[in-house]
Amino acid sequence: MLPLKNRLLVIAEKKMVSNDPSHDFLHAKRVLMLAENICKKEGGDMEIILPAALFHDAVIYPKNDPRSKLAPEESAKFIAGELRDIGGYPKEKIEKVVTIIKECSFSKGTIPSSLESKILQDADRLEVTGAISIMRTFASTGQMSRAFYHYEDPFAKKRTPDSFTYGLDLFYTRLLKVGKMMNTKTAKNMAKRRTKFLKDFLTELKLELSGK
Repeated sequence: MLPLKNRLLVIAEKKMVSNDPSHDFLHAKRVLMLAENICKKEGGDMEIILPAALFHDAVIYPKNDPRSKLAPEESAKFIAGELRDIGGYPKEKIEKVVTIIKECSFSKGTIPSSLESKILQDADRLEVTGAISIMRTFASTGQMSRAFYHYEDPFAKKRTPDSFTYGLDLFYTRLLKVGKMMNTKTAKNMAKRRTKFLKDFLTELKLELSGK
């Protein structure tokens, strides 16, 4: 019988959407990799973190879809069913997997109830900063048919950022904020470099938009 990780990877690759590169199988694999790296330094039960990381976005809707708020619960329900059927997975850990998936949502701002939940939150939030986050932001921007930036005030100097209308505004509502929202020391250190890259990107963009 294949090890649990390999079995779950096969299921995840079939389940994850292919029309949203911000939340596809590669995103799930990156979150798992980050969670594994954080777990090595911070501790935590990888048997709980593994399925939660791979399937935290098993069900996903565009951010401007009213069903978006239901995605964490639906994702948790899906993997709970898979873990009950897969054979050999500790039944007493399934509810813990469900809990940390529900607590992972950035928009809900839930305080993590366990070390495993802290690690999953951090791993997912690291995908919301740095080079990857820029790629994900503008992939979602295309999917949602929103403008790259506000024509008259790209960097939201004189207006309230509106990330549902302008892709670049997501930097100010989310990307530049998550570094200070990490739970673990390991993730905080990783986020510092990524946040610096975001600021460097904005500096270059300002130059390009000015025609210099």
